[in-house]
Amino acid sequence: MEIGILALGCFWGPEIKFGKLYGVTKTEVGYCGGNTVNTNYKEVCSGKTNHAEVVKIEFDNSKITFEEILNYFFEIHDPTTLNQQGPDIGTQYRSEIFCLNKNQMKIALRVFEKYNKKYNGNVVTKISEIKNYTKAEDYHQKYLEKKI
Repeated sequence: MEIGILALGCFWGPEIKFGKLYGVTKTEVGYCGGNTVNTNYKEVCSGKTNHAEVVKIEFDNSKITFEEILNYFFEIHDPTTLNQQGPDIGTQYRSEIFCLNKNQMKIALRVFEKYNKKYNGNVVTKISEIKNYTKAEDYHQKYLEKKI
């Protein structure tokens, strides 16, 4: 099993989308990349923590690769809008790949270049080492599935 942590706007929709991919065994929403070790939704929305809303994806890399996960990531959101996805605006809605190791970093840089060419050099997605991941509150987990 491998884990990927991705920020691509509000985490509710992407959690459902990634959860339907063949080879994905578990999804969880949370916050990552901020200045505090632990945080919560209210603090993240204040803009003071610098955390992004993220989807933590656990997957079987014999069925789906990290590169395939990242290709899907770039296809299901707009990687050219800074701190925004659709009507959601703020640093918590940024596009960012949080890498857990050097291999993920290498793959992320390669996939980033591919999509940056596709979008004529306008991709604003950040690539970072994982920092201060916090699981989101229970009511955010599988939020849209509970509402359907």
